[in-house]
Amino acid sequence: MFTRRHFFKSAGAAAVSAAAVSRVGAASLPEAVVQTDARTQPPPAPGNGRHFNPVVTLNGWSLPWRMNRGVKEFHLVAEPVVRELAPGMKANLWGYNGQSPGPTIEVVEGDRVRIFVTNRLPEHTSIHWHGQRLPNGMDGIMGLTQPGIPPGKTFVYEFEAKRPGTFMYHPHADEMVQMAMGMMGFWVTHPKDHRFMQVDRDFVFLLSGYDIEPGTATPKVNTMLDFNLWTFNSRVFPGIDSMNVRQGDKVRVRVGNLTMTNHPIHLHGHEFTVTGTDGGWTPPASRWPEVTTDIAVGQMRAVEFIADAPGDWAFHCHKSHHTMNAMGHAVPTMIGVDHAGVAEKINKLVPDYMVMGDKGGSMDGMEMPLPPNTLPMMTGDGPYGSVEMGGMFTVLKVRKEQKRGDYTDPGWYRHPAGTVAYEWTGELAEPTRSSSAGGKLMPLKQGADLNLNVRKPSGHTGHN
Repeated sequence: MFTRRHFFKSAGAAAVSAAAVSRVGAASLPEAVVQTDARTQPPPAPGNGRHFNPVVTLNGWSLPWRMNRGVKEFHLVAEPVVRELAPGMKANLWGYNGQSPGPTIEVVEGDRVRIFVTNRLPEHTSIHWHGQRLPNGMDGIMGLTQPGIPPGKTFVYEFEAKRPGTFMYHPHADEMVQMAMGMMGFWVTHPKDHRFMQVDRDFVFLLSGYDIEPGTATPKVNTMLDFNLWTFNSRVFPGIDSMNVRQGDKVRVRVGNLTMTNHPIHLHGHEFTVTGTDGGWTPPASRWPEVTTDIAVGQMRAVEFIADAPGDWAFHCHKSHHTMNAMGHAVPTMIGVDHAGVAEKINKLVPDYMVMGDKGGSMDGMEMPLPPNTLPMMTGDGPYGSVEMGGMFTVLKVRKEQKRGDYTDPGWYRHPAGTVAYEWTGELAEPTRSSSAGGKLMPLKQGADLNLNVRKPSGHTGHN
């Protein structure tokens, strides 16, 4: 839901800084527009300024602006927010204009941009415009290029959006705390010629990670690597909207990584090419087909493909524990162990103990009481039952009948007859098995019955 907040410059209410900023231009503040609805907002056409093809922020929105004597003005408000990670769980985060991540900022190459940043946090902050070429004093590094923005004050950043591409914004003040609390946002600078690199669908989202204990709502900001919630735009599956496209659409997906680890992002059913990196658009001659691209910490990637295969296709991080929600890291692996009679005895000592693996159940099948404001580890029901996914997972829905500009969910795909995997009910031939494992190059002296006992270090720290 959009709401508007009015912030007027007055003594004690705003401290406009940065000597390069036009004092006339900064004489009043633009409205601070706030969005509290976590649903994906369809992209509106630009109301003024130069034309561009707007992007879709998955489970997010783009920030409106006003034109002031040829300058595109935005107003960001850094503040505590409540973000619904998925139905059933909300998190106390810090963000911008009512949400985390903050709204996407969209401008056109060559635009003069002025961003008012009001700090309503309990501590100082700043904003770094990740990847932009700009005057050094506008780079947002507290202590190095500017003083911090004190609570209750407003600073102004002003620069020219010099090159088109995919960018991000985030604090460079008390960074570990503020980014762990969700302070981040996306920035897209469109090319002057809106026909350059034009696509039919252009999705953006940020990768983020949180450590929120089951039953609580506030991230543990001192966690360095061992996060338990991995998110697309601070949403986890099945709370994430799907990417709905028309068959034959040229699709672009822009991803920025502000977590503390890399993410191999994988698309099913299609090949894509990486067309954009942190440095801008990649030359066509340098591209090659992929189905997975690794996005390192602090990096941005744009991938493109033709959505020519109808269906419901998975799109996810390929680190399997990143497609899970909050899990018990201390639970041992018990595959192959006969649990008969053991679980009942252990449950008397550990009420939440779960039988996992081939003698128990998959993670979705486990039934355990959950504390309030917590999600199951893996869930999400599809047309054939549980998807057994969570975290960084969503679905690309390709439909022939999807209309241009229609971003609504078309529902589940109806597979043509004979195109769904099915059970084999005939006779099974006995498989031929090798009896000479190891070959003859380095034959075992001890014989073939050697048993190996392997013990891995205990603990889960640093698994990223």
